[in-house]
Amino acid sequence: MKPGWLVLLAPLLMAQAKPVLVPDVSQRNIEIAYSFTGAELLLFGAILYPGGRLPTGEQPTDIVVVVKGPTQSILMREKEKVAGIWVNAARLRYRSAPSFYAIASSKPIDRLVDDRTRAIYELGLDSLQLSPASSAPAPTQDRFQKGLVDLKRRAGLYYEAPRAVEITDGVLYRARVSIPARVPVGRFTAETFLIRDGRVLAAAVRDIDIRKSGFERFVARAADRSSVLYGLVAVALSVFLGWAAGWIARRV
Repeated sequence: MKPGWLVLLAPLLMAQAKPVLVPDVSQRNIEIAYSFTGAELLLFGAILYPGGRLPTGEQPTDIVVVVKGPTQSILMREKEKVAGIWVNAARLRYRSAPSFYAIASSKPIDRLVDDRTRAIYELGLDSLQLSPASSAPAPTQDRFQKGLVDLKRRAGLYYEAPRAVEITDGVLYRARVSIPARVPVGRFTAETFLIRDGRVLAAAVRDIDIRKSGFERFVARAADRSSVLYGLVAVALSVFLGWAAGWIARRV
């Protein structure tokens, strides 16, 4: 193709190019000490449009931010009352449930994309792909998944925040996500999605490390690297403290 044709086709190629997300987070590393009461993450960034200007005559874009914690295996048990006593009945194990999940969006997510797109990108608590380890019937899987989501939601580890993303002049965006005190440690991801006309136009990811510090970090490392020795020490310490409490009680 001759250079002259490239010059003539340049505006058309620019019009077909997709916007790009440039995201960032206020904290890439979060330290958990004994006094940790939670944290608040600020997720912000910019939307870079082709040609450096907002497209005219098109629908405005929306932003969805998803913060996920490391996946974990979870065993869910369902209790049943038998002869007046609550006992464990059915159970279901999930291989890869996120330990933390928060979604913030500029509009309610069901107004932005259809069910298929939500399932592909796991946008929303009812669209999580939790990977059950057994082939239980669909109604059973649905019941257990709702129970798991409800437990996590009550613990503050799963939540949705519609209309929590602010978009300024169609270019800059920001959102705040609360990290509870009981958050697990590990590598978290902050995913940002740019949506227009029900389609995901762009996506970007930033990593966040949440780890223990000080004495809590020492205990966590000891439990992970020398689990047998850690268990023996914990048992010995419990026995000693129990004996000491009894000795003090007898003396008093």
